[in-house]
Amino acid sequence: MLTLLTALWLGILTSISPCPLATNIAAVSFLSKKIQHPRSVLYAGIAYTFGRMTAYAVLGLIIIKSLVAVPVIAVFLQKYMNKILGPVLLIVGLFLFDVIKFNLKVFSLSTKKQNAIAQSGIPGAFLIGLLFAFSFCPISAALFFGSLIPLALSNSYGSLLPLLYGLGTGLPVIAFAVMIAWGIVSVSQWFNKMKKLEQYMRRITGAIFIFIGLYFIWIHIVSLFFT
Repeated sequence: MLTLLTALWLGILTSISPCPLATNIAAVSFLSKKIQHPRSVLYAGIAYTFGRMTAYAVLGLIIIKSLVAVPVIAVFLQKYMNKILGPVLLIVGLFLFDVIKFNLKVFSLSTKKQNAIAQSGIPGAFLIGLLFAFSFCPISAALFFGSLIPLALSNSYGSLLPLLYGLGTGLPVIAFAVMIAWGIVSVSQWFNKMKKLEQYMRRITGAIFIFIGLYFIWIHIVSLFFT
């Protein structure tokens, strides 16, 4: 259960990180301008979320099944996964604290293509979610490839984790779609509040990752030198 909640939390943290947050808000606010009825905006937000869930589930499943299907890699992971997980979590934790940084080209759609997709309504919202899920920013790439995939490879529920991660990335989007549809909050208010909250949540998660990473390094690597 803790592993499933961790996957969901990683998705939520990804969604409210600056780059994905800006992408999500831009997508939903853009769709809300193309769809007149408030309830339809909510449906568009849900369709957008399902698009993201589908993308992460398929990508995660392909990566996991590909790695496990190769006998040499499967044996290697079974033998050394716990040893690898410690340094990986430590690196991701340092990245969440901005100690480690790297640049990553972000995928984007032209305004013309966005308009064409949005005109198709709910299917268009699903497609935008599907496409935007692959626009990995540094933080989302670190959380998905550096945390979720290693966690999935070491867990019996591995194939389910990318789906829960995708759901987590969509929950804030659905909440925002509800509020913007009924005029409860403006785009700027939502963005500013989430930006402040994300800083605290990212550092708390980073601290936990660093602690667990150091623990795994001590148990599975350092302790071997004393036995």
